[in-house]
Amino acid sequence: MQNDHLSLDRFDRAILRVLAGDGRISITDLARAIGLSKSPTQARLRRLEAEGVITGYRALVDPIRLGQDHVSFVEVRLHDTREKALSEFNAAVLKVPEIEQAHMIAGNFDYLLKIRTQSMADYRRVLAEQVSTLPHVANTSTYVAMEAVKENALPDVI
Repeated sequence: MQNDHLSLDRFDRAILRVLAGDGRISITDLARAIGLSKSPTQARLRRLEAEGVITGYRALVDPIRLGQDHVSFVEVRLHDTREKALSEFNAAVLKVPEIEQAHMIAGNFDYLLKIRTQSMADYRRVLAEQVSTLPHVANTSTYVAMEAVKENALPDVI
C-alpha cells in the first residue's frame, strides 16, 4: 500500500490551522498570522492546494438555523457485500441528500450513516422511502442523537 502522506513543516501546519478557522482570510493577513512574508506564504498555499492537502473552500452552514436539527445515526447491514453490491450501495447513497455522512465499517454491520432531517416524521419518511430501499439493504438500526457535543473538529496533525 502506498503512503500518500505529505511531510508538512510548522508553516504548512500553521497555514492549515489559520485557514480552518477562517477560509476567507486574505493572503496578507495569513502571512502575518504564520510569520512569513506574502510571497512564500502564497507559494506554500498553492503547493498545499496542488498536492491535494487543501481540497477546497466552502461556507460552513448551521443546519439547526435552517431547521435541520434532527440527527440520526443508522447502522446498515447489507445482504450482499461483494464489491459490485458495495459499489451499487455507495452510488445510491450519494443520491440521498439527507445522508450527511456514510462510512463503511469493519464490525457487526456494514455502514454507518449520519442522517439529518427536520423532524422524526421526516426521518421516518427518509428511512422508509430512501434508506430501506437502497440496493442490498438487509436491515437497519437507528440511534437518535440528543445533542452534538463535538463536531467539525480539526485533525490533531495540524
